[in-house]
Amino acid sequence: MRFIGNILWLLFGGIIMSLLWAVSGFVLCITIIGIPFGLQCFKIAGFVLWPFGRQILYGDFGAGSLLLNILWLVVFGLEFAIAHIVIGLVYCISIIGIPFGMQHFKLAKLGLIPFGAQIR
Repeated sequence: MRFIGNILWLLFGGIIMSLLWAVSGFVLCITIIGIPFGLQCFKIAGFVLWPFGRQILYGDFGAGSLLLNILWLVVFGLEFAIAHIVIGLVYCISIIGIPFGMQHFKLAKLGLIPFGAQIR
């Protein structure tokens, strides 16, 4: 079931969202200061590409992760989270799209606080 869900996810917008995260990562990696943020975008892009059957573990927030999450939230995170929430709400309009909408809500939370989160 996870395989079918992931294939449908790719067909109905997963590839586009993954490309958007990857392009954001490339843009952020242009500067030396943006490299940690770009690496987080690449991590999330890989998760967006194949989300069903994987989970996000939050924790291990040290002082550095906390500061980077605050900076991420102010500069990038809010926009990414709002985009995923809006897309998730659109998917949840139909009963068939609810699993895809739930994945977008999970991605919205990851888009808010990516530092210290592990994808398994």
